[in-house]
Amino acid sequence: MRLRSRCHYERASNPQRVQRSSIMSQAAATIPQKLFFKIGEVCELAGVQAHVLRYWETEFPMLAPQKNRAGQRTYRRRDVEMALRIKELLYDEQYTIAGAKKKLASELRAPARENLVTAAPKPARTLQPPPSLAARLASTQPAPRNELTEQQRGSLKQMALQLREILDLLDKGEDELEEIRASRK
Repeated sequence: MRLRSRCHYERASNPQRVQRSSIMSQAAATIPQKLFFKIGEVCELAGVQAHVLRYWETEFPMLAPQKNRAGQRTYRRRDVEMALRIKELLYDEQYTIAGAKKKLASELRAPARENLVTAAPKPARTLQPPPSLAARLASTQPAPRNELTEQQRGSLKQMALQLREILDLLDKGEDELEEIRASRK
């Protein structure tokens, strides 16, 4: 006879306890503000064992923690969030592995509309200097605008456009890096 945990018997005997425990596990799954997590920490946050996480890594290409020099898995925040989402799909929403893969792939390709509506918009970058620099610049008298030649104004406008392009590239850069990393795996 296979031994089962006390938690398994409690769930089987009390279905209401299952609902409460899943709600509590979601509330307890607040992710600490850290750059990297060890596999044990992710297991604790997700409420699964390490071998389950390692299996998920083989089945879900979007769950791909990096390995450090010692060969240990280091999970980033997005990996922890992905592990929590996989657990939610498999355990709470009762998806099969194949169904969860399809669901995650569709979520990653086109985020759900409700996520777009409820998500706070990214603050747009401005070309304004930081407050400390702005204070220093404000103390000096700005040159009158009419002293610039048309050529200088054109050059400044061109530089401003190029700077905006650079800022847009920086905003998109992280997403593109993630896509490149995902395509390599």
